[in-house]
Amino acid sequence: MSRMGDVLAGFHAAWEFESDSVLIRYERGIRTPKLLQALGERRVPLAAISAVTLTPGKRGTVVLRAEPRPGADPLMQAADGQLKEGGDPYRLVLPAERETLAEYYADELKAQLTESGPAERFLVAAPDARSFKAYDGKASFDGRTVSFRWFWTGASSAKWKAGDQSFAVGDLSGVEWRSPEVFEGHLRLLLRGETQPAQVDQDPAAVVFGLGYGPVHESLPFAAAVLAAVRSAGVAAVPAATAPRRDPADIAERIRHLGELHQAGLVTDEEFSSKKAELLAEL
Repeated sequence: MSRMGDVLAGFHAAWEFESDSVLIRYERGIRTPKLLQALGERRVPLAAISAVTLTPGKRGTVVLRAEPRPGADPLMQAADGQLKEGGDPYRLVLPAERETLAEYYADELKAQLTESGPAERFLVAAPDARSFKAYDGKASFDGRTVSFRWFWTGASSAKWKAGDQSFAVGDLSGVEWRSPEVFEGHLRLLLRGETQPAQVDQDPAAVVFGLGYGPVHESLPFAAAVLAAVRSAGVAAVPAATAPRRDPADIAERIRHLGELHQAGLVTDEEFSSKKAELLAEL
């Protein structure tokens, strides 16, 4: 392998080669894709890489790319092939005049690769993502529990009837992420042994994205963090954290909106009374 600490710098990132890994540091400039800025830096073990390629890029550039093994990186697992080329964290774009140097590092890296095929566990650390705002609610994650708090301006009546949600990672089988850059993006938590509604806007285990809500650089790292926790938890359920007391003003606003749904005939008398009692109990 190249000397420990050797660095190859590109337009939006720099790769530092270590004996058993590549440390990728992403720039924070305005031209750097927001996802890469949000990631900051990532250490990729050589065991997580199956191949390395060097290809011509656009407008006088070359592209060095490491191909992660399937199942080795929770971020790429959650993305499921939906990332645009510019947001690919495994691409290093360099000026064409540095092709010879890039080829040297590519050959050195290839010589160190010994693994291929799907990985049995995640080898790359998940991003540290704690919360983001979707169109119909706020998603939060404390490492043990995923919580959805609905926005009255965007949540469907089905979600309001169900109330704010909390899911222990041990009760989840996976995560379904659909990019907000395509039609009807969303984040859905997959529940063990349960059939969920086909429409995500009706599913209390899902949040939907909209213009400016749930962008890739916020929702994808969140999905990856949850997916990594689910994989680590295995079949063992993790106790949910105790829910904090709500702000009285927030409870009052939710009851007011519930009343509007009731008056519009979207919530029955029984559902209105039951949900109102639940909200009051949170005070």
